[in-house]
Amino acid sequence: MPLQSSRLSSTAPGLIALGSGALTVLGFAPFSLFPLAIVAIVGLCQSLDRAPERAGFWRGWLFGVGLMGFGVFWIRISLNEFGNMDAWLAHGLTALFIAAMALYFGLAGWLVRRLDGAPSWVAPLLLFPGLYVLFEWLRGWLFTGFPWLNLGYTQIDGPLAGYAPLIGVYGLSLLAVLSGGLLWGLIRWPGRARIAASVGLVLIWAGGLVLQRVDWTQPSGPVLKASVLQANIPQSVKWAPDAGLTIAEAYLQLTKDNLDSDLIVWPETALPDFLHQVRAPLIDPLAERARQEGAEIVMGIPVMDLEKRRYYNALVSIGSADDRYAKRHLVPFGEFMPFKAWLGPLVQLFEVPMSDFSPGEDARPLLNVGQHRAGVSICYEDAFPAEVSQAMPEAEYLINVSNDAWFGDSLAPHQHLEISRMRALENGRYLVRATNTGVSAIIDDKGRVVATIPAFARGSAQADVRPMQGATPYSVVGNWAPIGTACVMVLAGVGIGRVRRRANRLAS
Repeated sequence: MPLQSSRLSSTAPGLIALGSGALTVLGFAPFSLFPLAIVAIVGLCQSLDRAPERAGFWRGWLFGVGLMGFGVFWIRISLNEFGNMDAWLAHGLTALFIAAMALYFGLAGWLVRRLDGAPSWVAPLLLFPGLYVLFEWLRGWLFTGFPWLNLGYTQIDGPLAGYAPLIGVYGLSLLAVLSGGLLWGLIRWPGRARIAASVGLVLIWAGGLVLQRVDWTQPSGPVLKASVLQANIPQSVKWAPDAGLTIAEAYLQLTKDNLDSDLIVWPETALPDFLHQVRAPLIDPLAERARQEGAEIVMGIPVMDLEKRRYYNALVSIGSADDRYAKRHLVPFGEFMPFKAWLGPLVQLFEVPMSDFSPGEDARPLLNVGQHRAGVSICYEDAFPAEVSQAMPEAEYLINVSNDAWFGDSLAPHQHLEISRMRALENGRYLVRATNTGVSAIIDDKGRVVATIPAFARGSAQADVRPMQGATPYSVVGNWAPIGTACVMVLAGVGIGRVRRRANRLAS
């Protein structure tokens, strides 16, 4: 019986870490139970408490497996159902990817236990929040980056969202982990320490509520009537050779139904043909009709550079003025094949249509749309907050186009909408988002959805979009504030630990 009890006590912290990672997924869309993300951090703090360094790594890794395993397992859909990959291989590669992404959390757990040599409050309040966010930030750019499921997104509908225009999503992650550490202390610490933890929690969350009332940007010019179009073209037929005419007819009809709008936005690669192939029969007549009706149309379409023989995933605006933006941050293995020399024959496993795009060379993500300038992002680009903010302060509103049909009826489209909401809130701009199969939406400058089209439905949504001017503090400073704060917290934790160890040696 004692042996069985010992085994249970040794495996329980790992199970708590794994369950905490899975529980965190419920904080993200479409569940949006933001308090559960804080509770999950409490569980992770408990599993790491007094753990040996090696156990700290494995428990952090298990947390990452729970988070990524339940949160992004939808990756296998694009590999298997649309990438023509055998199911066993798609599932295996997805599991390998999840295990690799979990390493960031494992390293954070190991370092917390490696560096913790101070009073019990240093790890949950300094080391752990700082290291969690630093590794989250590292995951967002290393090896082209995978900034999905950043903890701060769970707080888009909570009080902490008030801090987003100041410190962005990484800052919200920092405050969420710190809140979890304080809540853990509130449960575990005695006396005055418990009171201090409760005061800290109240101050952080009350500050967020107060900041939600602050307007960081101001209206600029008259309101625009905007429409987003969603033709709901199945991914399985989108690139079929005979599908082009049917798809074009669908978008033309939706456009005609919305020509009373000032702005009409089509999704990413709405038309499966290159721009030069459809310019004369479709684009030019549509632009003329838009000019007559006083409308501006922004559409996603592949663009071929006939001289260089390169093609781009692009956004084109037509109407009173023509402009173009080519996607700069491409999706690895979806739009280009990284590490071709290393992967060799494995590259042939990825049979994804249009998977050899070239990156655009625009210095900033700006598009002229009639008399206005829009900050634009194509699909995955809006997951990189610093890149979206490069359009500030010139951008009067934001546009995101996407094709989340790659991930079917999964969590991915809802998580992606949540990311777009955070970009609107961070920059104090309305955001117009058109997708192929959903979720298309119009979002206000506070990150609230004001109009939407249900997933897997054909139709359009309309709402007023107010051009804005000015810049939020986050638009100006970017990620320097939260990442710098995280570094300071880690250094302070290390310093306090050294002082404590030196004092203990002298006392002994």
